[in-house]
Amino acid sequence: MAAARLTSRDIRSESRLVVVRALLAAGGSTRNELAEATGLSLGTVSTIVQDLLKYEIIAETGPVHGGIGRPTTGLRLNADRGRVVGFYLEDRYLEATVFDAALGELSTVEATSEEPVEDADDVIEWIVGALDDALGKAKASREDILGVGILLPGGMQRPVKAETVPSAIWLHLDRLRDRLGLPVVVDNPLKAIATAQLWLGAGRRSANVVAVSLGIGVGAGIIQDGVVVRGATNAAGEWGHSLLAFEGRRCRCGRDGCVEAYVGLPGIQRTLAEIAPGHPLAGDRDDWTFASDLAAAVESGDPAAIATVERSAHYLGAALTDLVAILNPEVITLSGWADAPASRERVLPIVRQRVLADAPGDAAAGLAIEISPRCGMEGIAAIALERFMRDVGLVTTRVIPAL
Repeated sequence: MAAARLTSRDIRSESRLVVVRALLAAGGSTRNELAEATGLSLGTVSTIVQDLLKYEIIAETGPVHGGIGRPTTGLRLNADRGRVVGFYLEDRYLEATVFDAALGELSTVEATSEEPVEDADDVIEWIVGALDDALGKAKASREDILGVGILLPGGMQRPVKAETVPSAIWLHLDRLRDRLGLPVVVDNPLKAIATAQLWLGAGRRSANVVAVSLGIGVGAGIIQDGVVVRGATNAAGEWGHSLLAFEGRRCRCGRDGCVEAYVGLPGIQRTLAEIAPGHPLAGDRDDWTFASDLAAAVESGDPAAIATVERSAHYLGAALTDLVAILNPEVITLSGWADAPASRERVLPIVRQRVLADAPGDAAAGLAIEISPRCGMEGIAAIALERFMRDVGLVTTRVIPAL
């Protein structure tokens, strides 16, 4: 089926987002500077600015004197337009962060439970309580909220029965919205980290970016030609379940040889056990505790820990080479376990060398591979802000899940 042709209204919609992101990157700007930064005509920028001023997405900051000629009017994102709230949910862990309308972080609260929180009513009340705590910490109220975004790990599938946190939210999303009395979007972390890069990170300077998340699971948020790639069922980016080793290690998804089985934290622990059977860190322990303990062991010069990180970096480089061959990105960003200082010094050189050596043709020519602090919480807040802009008619082309 042929792709729908963009109308002039849709082009204007995309241009509004381009201007908003350019203004976010600049902190403050003028119409002329925005036209230069975005490549849009001054007339188009001026019209878009009027649209954004009408809905108070941006604000004027007063005259800006450039030296020669008449002063022009400064512009900035209107941080006080409202608040957006991001949530990250697991069965025993909940995080809520309040952002202003310029994506500045105002407060964060975390909650943990000794037992999995799976019942829908309990999950909803857990979210409500964290929301109230985070708003109180940010000195904000429900009336200030433009939107709520919820990150659910483990994909976006709508299951048959509620046995997990994602299931409980999917099956009772309408109840959650009614309980909150607020607009809610739900998305997975891969789309959120890609959106964070688009709004706040490498996507500001490059149109083709792969944002790799390295944790218990692994995946890739993809930006192509300045747009987050979602795929037919919002499942794009599950790179962790592509094949790295034929008939290799069993992955938690049930397949053998997945990337995740080698560069996810449980896979790295298995690598340590293969390198040094009986090593104290190779025993059964919490994955993120293992990550921090492994980083400390590398820092202390533990040979087995160093060998584990370096072998994992080779696995990672080989797996990234496939992404480079398929997507031909300008930038790959890494977040998660590779961000530990001791690991970073060893991982990045090996990964870069492996990708440059193995990538076909000139697929890796000019490729930048870097550590990025951008996170999914920032991304889900940006998605919630896009949802607000859609609701007031400023955005018409965005595919925003779980509306």
